Amino acid sequence: MPAPSQTAFTGRQHSLLEDAYALVIGCILIVLGLVLLKSAGLTTGGTAGIALLLSYLVPMPVGVLFTLINIPFFAFAQRVMGSRFAIKSLLVNLGIAGLSMLARASFHVVDIHPAFAAVFGGTVIGMGILALARHSAGVGGTGVVTLWLQRSRGWNAGRTQAAFDVVILAAAIPVVSAAHLAWSALSAAAMSLVLVTWHRPGLYIGH
Repeated sequence: MPAPSQTAFTGRQHSLLEDAYALVIGCILIVLGLVLLKSAGLTTGGTAGIALLLSYLVPMPVGVLFTLINIPFFAFAQRVMGSRFAIKSLLVNLGIAGLSMLARASFHVVDIHPAFAAVFGGTVIGMGILALARHSAGVGGTGVVTLWLQRSRGWNAGRTQAAFDVVILAAAIPVVSAAHLAWSALSAAAMSLVLVTWHRPGLYIGH
């Protein structure tokens, strides 16, 4: 008997518990990645990169800056992605802010090679964003725009994010050294590669 095609599977709606668990895991991964990158003096792409960049100029936890940056995007998310997405994204940002402050009070990374921070930090942030996107949530900022463009235009979220990342990394030139900028570009590539590989239209049948 031939194997059923992917179109034979319609998927099912995630339960409330599954959504909640995925959002917590996504927040944890994003905060962990931010801690690794911050400890190495790096930045990255997306809203995370903007927050890291500002954290070197403003004495505030990077997770709190992350949430503050996203505030203007919640109205856009509600309009183009729906109230459910916007509410989930707001909860995600509050979770990231809270976990960021908890991480800051709980542990400190005192010695980390920038190559390790770039690859591992960028990858775990990407996996966190992927976990959120699979459960109809986002981190806000450029992530909302890329998800909207993927839904409305079919543009690959990872490739669109990479274009935004180029602009964000260019803005980091006056703030970080050339070497750190190169490692930061690697972290942005690692983050985007996760989305390019696993967040494509039609690849996932869950809702």
